[in-house]
Amino acid sequence: MEAAADLQDTASLTLKFKFNPKLGIDNPVLSLAEDHDCSDPWNLERPRFCLLSKEEGRSFGFHLQQQLDRPGHVVCRVEPGSSAQRQGLREGDLILAVNNDVVEHEDYVVVVRHIRASGPRVLLTVMARHVHEVARVQQRNDGHLCPVLGSGVRPRLCHIVKDEGGFGFSVTHGAQGPFWLMLSAGGAAERAGVPPGARLLEVNGVSVEKFTHNQLSRKLWQSGEQVTLLVAGPEVEEQCRQLGMPLAAPLAEGWALPAKPRCLHLEKGPQGFGFLLREEKDLEGRLGQFLWEVDPGLPAEKAGMQAGDRLVAVAGESVEGLGHEETVSRIRAQGSCVSLIVVDREADRFFSMVRLSPLLFLEGTEAAASPQDTNLAFLVETKDLPVEDTAVSPGPVDSCKCLLYPGPGGGYGFRLSYVASGPCLFISQVTPGGSAARAGLKMGDVVLEVNGYPVGGDGLQRLQQLAEAEPPLCLKLAARSQQSLEAWIPPGIGKDWTLASDLL
Repeated sequence: MEAAADLQDTASLTLKFKFNPKLGIDNPVLSLAEDHDCSDPWNLERPRFCLLSKEEGRSFGFHLQQQLDRPGHVVCRVEPGSSAQRQGLREGDLILAVNNDVVEHEDYVVVVRHIRASGPRVLLTVMARHVHEVARVQQRNDGHLCPVLGSGVRPRLCHIVKDEGGFGFSVTHGAQGPFWLMLSAGGAAERAGVPPGARLLEVNGVSVEKFTHNQLSRKLWQSGEQVTLLVAGPEVEEQCRQLGMPLAAPLAEGWALPAKPRCLHLEKGPQGFGFLLREEKDLEGRLGQFLWEVDPGLPAEKAGMQAGDRLVAVAGESVEGLGHEETVSRIRAQGSCVSLIVVDREADRFFSMVRLSPLLFLEGTEAAASPQDTNLAFLVETKDLPVEDTAVSPGPVDSCKCLLYPGPGGGYGFRLSYVASGPCLFISQVTPGGSAARAGLKMGDVVLEVNGYPVGGDGLQRLQQLAEAEPPLCLKLAARSQQSLEAWIPPGIGKDWTLASDLL
């Protein structure tokens, strides 16, 4: 499969220049990414941070690929005029971390899930691919290659409710930001988790870094009886300065938030789950999937579902931006046990205001995906293969058996592809250090049996066999020769044959 075969020439997508004397230059392609000097060699030799944001109904503006036999997740295309282009993301960059999660050695599907779960804003740690390869050869991958904030050293999203002493803080007086907060002992701000000497970054989801003092005072006054602040304590500010990392909202941890997402675990009963899913617009005009007609006494109500809840994720994977039919398909694919993450109206309004995904604030094990969605395998249908492939033998006579146990996250650490025109289901990716790698699985191995049962049926049925198999997983494999494996790869692609590409 050639993932980017239908992409247009980027030259044809260049936006036409317009000039408005009131607004100035409004051609997004001419917007330069500040702090990303391509002529600075040091800037290319260390990780870069790209804080991306997207408007309602739009993407961040880049395509992500995973390659067949090379590590890393590669930016294969950046849309002109997009947030990704303005923030300095480049074609060929490797994604090392998403927000504060290192993803360099994660499965491709996990990286995509992290990015989509971040909602309207995401912080990517990236490095040019050729620089990353040199660093690996020189064994400089010692933990400093992908800097992350230490445990407990994170910006805070604090929700403050006024009491008789007001909000319980005052602001350093200056003509213009940045601003720092001075707390009243035992006041509302201190109780809401604002650390002493905190730097004020956002008020109700709006950056105040360049506000004047009068603008900030007006913004706080307009908040009424409660306000949500994004702040960073001195320790956080210093660590971010040392790492060159921005004080970004997607890095934040929640303190005293007025709302949070809820994780519902449903097991289908004789009368079904007991709820209806509808696609509709909320009060702000955003299209989403909402849960209605929650039947009394049935699994949905028992799990805590409330009429009017907005569906955020299915089995830990965000459904934001998906259509109704695709969302329903994802629910049905979970079978008789479904895990849903939802927010009520107040929570939905809150997270929309602060421009952050509720999935960033799941607590503990609530973020865990269902057993059927833990990267057991990711199915890719390979199309347009050479005609000779249909006549190729599935593999040598010699076969072996491998016993796999789930890893800490519940996954086995491999990825599957199948040939649409033939009987072959084969291993297309093995995660370094995962259960599959330790058991000896190799790229190109053909799956013959799962727990003693021959693999048969079409591609989806084959995947279902694996998804329903109880651990440990016993696979009977036949290794294909290198010559036979190369016959599957479309001409001209060679070892860098791309298995997947996603617009994010």
